Amino acid sequence: MTEENPRIDKLMAMRASAKLGGGQARIDKQHAKGVLTARERIDLLLDKGSFREIGSMAVAPKDTDPDTALGDGVVTGYGKIDGRTVYVYAQDFTVQGGALGEMHAQKICRVMDLAVKTGSPIVGMIDSGGARIQEGVYSLGGYAEIFRRNAIYSGVVPQISLIMGPCAGGASYSPAVTDLIIMVRKSSYMFLTGPAVIKTVTGEDVDFETLGGADVHLATSGNCHMVGANEKDAIALARQALSYLPSNNVEQAPFAETSDALNRRSEALNSIVPDDPNTPYSMHDAIEMIVDKGSFLEIQAGFAPNAIVGLARLGGRSVGIVSQEPAMMAGVMDINSSDKISRFVRMCDAFNLPIVTFVDSPGFLPGVAQEHGGVIRHGAKVLFAYAEATAPKVSVVTRKAYGGAYVVLSSKYLGTDITYAWPSAEIAVMGAEGAANILYHRQIKNADDPAAERERLTQQYQEDFLNPYVAAKAGYIDEVIEPAETRQKLIEALQALENKIETNPPRKHGNMPV
Repeated sequence: MTEENPRIDKLMAMRASAKLGGGQARIDKQHAKGVLTARERIDLLLDKGSFREIGSMAVAPKDTDPDTALGDGVVTGYGKIDGRTVYVYAQDFTVQGGALGEMHAQKICRVMDLAVKTGSPIVGMIDSGGARIQEGVYSLGGYAEIFRRNAIYSGVVPQISLIMGPCAGGASYSPAVTDLIIMVRKSSYMFLTGPAVIKTVTGEDVDFETLGGADVHLATSGNCHMVGANEKDAIALARQALSYLPSNNVEQAPFAETSDALNRRSEALNSIVPDDPNTPYSMHDAIEMIVDKGSFLEIQAGFAPNAIVGLARLGGRSVGIVSQEPAMMAGVMDINSSDKISRFVRMCDAFNLPIVTFVDSPGFLPGVAQEHGGVIRHGAKVLFAYAEATAPKVSVVTRKAYGGAYVVLSSKYLGTDITYAWPSAEIAVMGAEGAANILYHRQIKNADDPAAERERLTQQYQEDFLNPYVAAKAGYIDEVIEPAETRQKLIEALQALENKIETNPPRKHGNMPV
């Protein structure tokens, strides 16, 4: 039997109170809606028993109410994911709807600062009604402090935002600056102005889900990178994504043991590209056959589906995968795919992930809408991202590599370390028929049978110029490889590039055409 100790008793009582957040009744209300609490979410994210809380008894500076919930509406601290330290914050909707105030923001900023000091990732779980109106400029200043850290710490440690509920107004700028946004289908949403304001200003009728739900941001706006069917799935995606990333920008990409043979051949790749250059095929299938089995984690799967980006492993090494999808819009480049690719390439480069690019694109999408929408500016982002990237870069031209789309997509001109091509590769300014029409216009026009002459000259151009061997002879392709051996070739190239050191000229920062 232990002696009574009022001091310890008070400590235990305050700890218990802090863990209840806004109280048992509000916790029960969360559960009734099928929603987890902030602490339950943290427990799912981190390795079992590893969470250590910081600031559990904090309250707003001017709040003198003895019954005020401790913790000020956000749970902050650190723990482990797969044995690696991660800092985390989770907004507690049971306390003032997770609304952000001065102390709330200070707690978030504190774990962000500690994450950078220790070189650890930061995961934020957003579930908030926005800024506390009663705190006025103090809550707005709190948001600004978080935003500034999001920006300054970008590319220093991985930042992942899990949108678990509402994220409205200016609050949505914080996740927008982080590396990955993961949302929960039918449960979370983001927008700057809500349905009521939109109705008043523009007269448009829209509900929360249609305006800023997970599927809208995954497929239409491109703001979201992955979507979980429920909270547990979303949290599992965050854990999975972190498994591919180093803890900070100084470490190298993580390595995971694999039972997938390094020299495994995929004979199906030898026939995956159709003989007809206008017939589509699935680059998703090709990627799955090349990377370590089951390791491909696609990012922004619903947005700009004519491009593919994602994380994977090759021989156990984490890599970033970039490609076109010839089964969608023939793999053409456009405004959205340019944004998708450039941002992903920069994320990979920031965290030393080798970038493997598969090229099959007929060029940039023509049209007034694209030109007026700034396709030049957006396309330039891709070349900027590849040109400044110093991580190992390996590219494989599988079929079409025409014009500007070829140049900007990890071509040797932009500093790619190793460039491969399949025998099916077509590297040229444009397709054979278009080139023949321009080069031999007069000859075709004056021929006895213009159609037959066009076909003959097109075939001649195809044989003379539209093949990988011309580029290989000129040194722009390092090796023409058998598709079935692509996996082995990529793994060997990445092993050779493992200790690559490259630095760009000193500068404050570049001026990317955003």
